[in-house]
Amino acid sequence: MKLFTAPLSMFGAKVQIAALEKGLAFDCEMVPFDRDDRYEPKHPEVLRVNPKGQVPVLLDGGLALFDSTQIFEYLEDRYPEPPLWPRDIAARARARQLELESDEVFFPHVIRLFGLQDAMQSPPAVAACEGCARFYEKLESLLADREHLAGDAYSFVDIAFYMAQVFAERKGALMTAATPRLLAWRERIGARAPVREVVRPMMIFLASNGRPVPPHLQPLLGR
Repeated sequence: MKLFTAPLSMFGAKVQIAALEKGLAFDCEMVPFDRDDRYEPKHPEVLRVNPKGQVPVLLDGGLALFDSTQIFEYLEDRYPEPPLWPRDIAARARARQLELESDEVFFPHVIRLFGLQDAMQSPPAVAACEGCARFYEKLESLLADREHLAGDAYSFVDIAFYMAQVFAERKGALMTAATPRLLAWRERIGARAPVREVVRPMMIFLASNGRPVPPHLQPLLGR
């Protein structure tokens, strides 16, 4: 298998972590990246597979896939152990919906913060941070009776939201003491070896380009 991703691709990181959690062997190619968060020139294989020209893209034999969630579903079907979705059908459906919310409900608030780091008191930035905070509160409630976001077992939901929150922290939508269970969850997920293996190079890339690294991830720079 070969995965095309990028140094700061949240969605590529989701796939990388999932593949590592499953113990899969794969090659990883980083596409060109510049300081303005653009990927130019577009990699020809990425353009061939994804009409949107975005990473991640996975090649596995004659199969070519794009979109982090679609790639993950393929990995889960082909390599079901260890499972990264709940076994129960209803629980799996709820987990899939929560992963979708991480990408499609939570992360759009983060996207609105891009370019607003010098205007965090502006109405658009305040509204985006408030949207993130509401999502944090929702997850805090979920964690009242469970260790992980989709239940007692670690899942792709944990991977997806952990990576989305890394980018939220980078852009100023911070988690606070108002959500202590969520903070403890973040520490547990961040301690997993596959998560550290993927996130550490991202933080090193940020630091080497003079970009701030979230405080809770700064210890990765020295290890």
